[in-house]
Amino acid sequence: MISHCCLRVIRGEFEKAGIEVREMSLGRAVIAYDSDHISMEQIRAILVDLGTDLIETREDRLVEEIKLAVVELVHHMNNVDSIVRKSDYLVEKTGLSFAYLSRIFSSREHITLEKFIILNKIERIKELIDQEELTLSEIAYMMDYSSVQYLSNQFKHMTGMTVSEYKESDRSSKRPIDQLY
Repeated sequence: MISHCCLRVIRGEFEKAGIEVREMSLGRAVIAYDSDHISMEQIRAILVDLGTDLIETREDRLVEEIKLAVVELVHHMNNVDSIVRKSDYLVEKTGLSFAYLSRIFSSREHITLEKFIILNKIERIKELIDQEELTLSEIAYMMDYSSVQYLSNQFKHMTGMTVSEYKESDRSSKRPIDQLY
């Protein structure tokens, strides 16, 4: 669950199925249900149908916490006033070393944590370009790139098109955050 929209949809589906939602936040839900009428398999089926799943192991919970922290930092915090390195932010949020976080993330997601962060940054850059409120220099600064050239090179490498080509395109290459890889 990575957006408030997801929370509303999941809450609605749970309630339709007779599952009481006691508490819900990004990545977490406290529910109550009659186990004589509703099984864990039914709960999982509702979630899978909505494009998510139950998180059962400590490592899976940690990976979800990492994902939420990346999404929070890249998509929701306009990081202009206090540039925070993504790795420092994750270490602070979890209290664990970046090397450990990276290893657990890669073992569960089959993509490196660094690439996950970059994919999120690229999608956020697309959003910022589409809004047409900031210059590319301002976007580069905001997204913690050392230069416009570095942003442009990474954008081209990850999307296969230059920033200019993206601006001239139909911009249909944007992807939902939960479908970046």
